[in-house]
Formats: sequence, C-alpha cells, structure tokens
Amino acid sequence: MAESLIIPSTTDRKEIYQSLTPQIEALTTGEPDLTANLANIAAALKEAFHFFWVGFYLKRDNQLVLGPFQGPIACTRINFNKGVCGHCYTTKEVVIVPDVEQFPGHIACSSASKSEIVLPAFDKNGDVFLVLDVDSDKLNDFSEIDAEGLEKVMRIIEGLI
Repeated sequence: MAESLIIPSTTDRKEIYQSLTPQIEALTTGEPDLTANLANIAAALKEAFHFFWVGFYLKRDNQLVLGPFQGPIACTRINFNKGVCGHCYTTKEVVIVPDVEQFPGHIACSSASKSEIVLPAFDKNGDVFLVLDVDSDKLNDFSEIDAEGLEKVMRIIEGLI
C-alpha cells in the first residue's frame, strides 16, 4: 500500500485522473475491507482535486446511507427518489449538475455546495450498490473529463464489491 500520493503539479484534470487512477488501484489491491478502501479513495480524490466534499452513499434496505467521506458533515440518509444521489441511483446513470440550485429536489446538506457529480457503482447482479457523490463550492465545476475519470475509479470499486 502506498502511504502518499504523487499528484502532478497541473490544473489539467485529465492528467491528474491519469496519474491518480493507477495509484487508487494500487492502494486498494490486496485490501479486502470495503470501508477502508472507500475511505482511502475518498481521501485520494479530495487530496488530488481539493473538492469541497467527496463521499459514498451505500444502498441499505430502501435508502442510501452515508459511508466513508471527506469534507463537512453530511446528510446521513437519502431516499432513492430524492436529490441528485437518489436520481443517480434510480436512473443508474452519471449525473452532472452545474448549479445545484437549479436541480429539482436538490437536498442541501451544505449551502456551500454549488455543483455536483454523482456516479453509480454496480454489484455483480447489475444493481446499484453505492454512489460516489462529489460536491464543489464552485458553479459548473464538473465536466465529461470528471465523468470519464471518476468512471474509471468506479470500475475499480466494482472490482472490490
């Protein structure tokens, strides 16, 4: 296991994702505990990109329940039909929200959150097992580059489930 990350000194997110993804894979290889792996992945993403909030919501019975995260305190439970995370869960698709104030039913866990990207991870049956929620305190902070980079991270996570 690596004890530190090597983050390129650039603002080019594509380059950062290209550097970070294999490090996340190395970080999780051989560690069987999902909670430990998700905690380190959240920390790696926060450290590399300085996002406002990075965390996971796991499917528990009929809700998404807060898992490992980095950032300010967060909503503990989210119904499947509520907010950006619930929308991602029910549609099984990546959701990019340039301005959370414009998203119908947005759950304001923090008023500092301005934009958001949420991605699903699937279990071996093809069901959503968890979602990765990343918030920024800047408007329109996420793009297809983030979607592509974070989808690679989600494939790593699916290998751990």
